[in-house]
Amino acid sequence: MHTILKSLALVALTTTAVTAQAADAVTVDPKIPAYAVTSGVSGNLNSVGSDTLNNLMTFWSEGFKAQYPNVKIQVEGKGSGTAPVALASGVAQVGPMSREMKATEINAFAAKFGHKPTRIPVAIDALAVFVHKDNAIKGLSLRQVDGIFASTRKRGGQDVVTWGDLGQKGALAGKTISAFGRNSASGTYGFFKEVALKTGDFKDTVKEQPGSSSVVQGIAADVGAVGYSGIGYATSGVRAVPLSTDDSGNYVEPNYANALSGAYPLSRYLYVYVNKAPSKPMDRLTSEFITFVLSKQGQEIVIKDGYFPLPADVVDEGRASLKYYSAE
Repeated sequence: MHTILKSLALVALTTTAVTAQAADAVTVDPKIPAYAVTSGVSGNLNSVGSDTLNNLMTFWSEGFKAQYPNVKIQVEGKGSGTAPVALASGVAQVGPMSREMKATEINAFAAKFGHKPTRIPVAIDALAVFVHKDNAIKGLSLRQVDGIFASTRKRGGQDVVTWGDLGQKGALAGKTISAFGRNSASGTYGFFKEVALKTGDFKDTVKEQPGSSSVVQGIAADVGAVGYSGIGYATSGVRAVPLSTDDSGNYVEPNYANALSGAYPLSRYLYVYVNKAPSKPMDRLTSEFITFVLSKQGQEIVIKDGYFPLPADVVDEGRASLKYYSAE
């Protein structure tokens, strides 16, 4: 059974067994049902939230609109921090987030509606630390990552300024590390700060970017650069560095099997939040869209966009949370 475990505020993805199939190829769990088109689905759907999920939301929207031509969907990805406000104000029916909602965000929503927002996992991400494709560094420990990005260094390591500080030789050794990151509205920023930096403060020299794509573009243009972004934004110009939780040198690749097992230390769920009153049926359009996301077709889109699909039991829980159960 797949569960979400919390250790040092890290949401780790666990599974009882990682199959050889998961290690060799990323495929949709065969127990996840295909989406069945139904009648009477129309209207306008607005999505406001995560930039990490922006491309996925766009691909899901295109797939859904192919089934329902009368549906119009708008997707806006300015950061996970914009989702709770958009949901609470009614500007959006769907709030994609690359982190969990904070207690303050949930409480503000509940104060208005009398119930909490419904959180639905929609994909798995191995949040990657990227370097330029020509950077041959074997791997990084979280202590070294903290030394690169944080001024506080709560993991107890040394300040890391040049690639030579990380043991790199040759021309790269004396090169100052150019660090790229996200802005504070980003759920990826919040997750990385909480988990990788143990809630420490970023250095002033980290170049904050408005989106994941610009982070990766910046790294691809500079052999001395490093940055963090969702694995789905990987390009041929960058390389995802294996990470370790200690200084043993036992680095773990950010792949599907390691995300499922929780062995990769920056594994996380990507979420969609919706306004679902427990005592009322959910609006048809939003419910059908989420059902499509949690279908075979929807999870195939996850793979196409470079992220990892959900296990069937997590999909089942998500689909069940959309249902209305009468008190009778």
